[in-house]
Amino acid sequence: MNKMIVVKCGGSTLDELSPSFFKGIHLLKEQGYQPIIVHGGGPAIKRMLDTLHIHSKFINGLRKTTKEMMDVVEMVLGGKVNTSLVFQLQQAGSKAIGLSGVDGFLLETEAKNMGLFGYVGEVKKVHTRVITDVIEAGYIPVIAPIGINKNGERFNINADSAASAVANALKAQRLIFVTDVPGILKDGMLLEELTEQEVKSLIEDETITGGMIPKVEAALRSLEEDVQEVMIVDGKQTNSVQDGQLSGTKIKKVMEVI
Repeated sequence: MNKMIVVKCGGSTLDELSPSFFKGIHLLKEQGYQPIIVHGGGPAIKRMLDTLHIHSKFINGLRKTTKEMMDVVEMVLGGKVNTSLVFQLQQAGSKAIGLSGVDGFLLETEAKNMGLFGYVGEVKKVHTRVITDVIEAGYIPVIAPIGINKNGERFNINADSAASAVANALKAQRLIFVTDVPGILKDGMLLEELTEQEVKSLIEDETITGGMIPKVEAALRSLEEDVQEVMIVDGKQTNSVQDGQLSGTKIKKVMEVI
């Protein structure tokens, strides 16, 4: 069985991830799973752009990225954010190596719409050998969502999209979205396990609203391919990890009976 687990850490939660979260990742590794971390970093990028007095704007939820801004994005994601995650994983007992999608041509990318979004990219292909080599050496890969095309141009990639692409390319057993909420709630109660259809119904009846909608939509897209299970967990809570298992909402693929 493929025991790879891709863990997407959103930029808004990075500063609030609890020590027990990193300990949980370490315990998963000890139990024979292979965690792969893909992270965002939007708030950190905004802070640096503000410091440098570089104006940015969002179009359809994506930061329009100029060549000047791309240098900042790469510096923040591939430097400060990535290094911090590697450090915290190692403090919890794991061995980790930081990567960006540029390393080894890991995330081959094409422009989403250069005229509209600038250097914002979509993953065209994941060159998984870079990841598997790191795993075989005993390390947890920590991937910054920066892509590159065959002309050597670098691109800013949405972290949800990058995580989904990596999970599908590796045929990962599970994709985990780490957020700032315990999971999907109904009447204040955590829904621990849902099917794809149940999630769609919860969107329709407005149980799932606001910022949770794009998270679950990304989860559903992942289930359309090889990923069998998606989880939404809270990285801030010390009880998000129990005996090495992450707790939250599990969304499972329903196999069609022929």
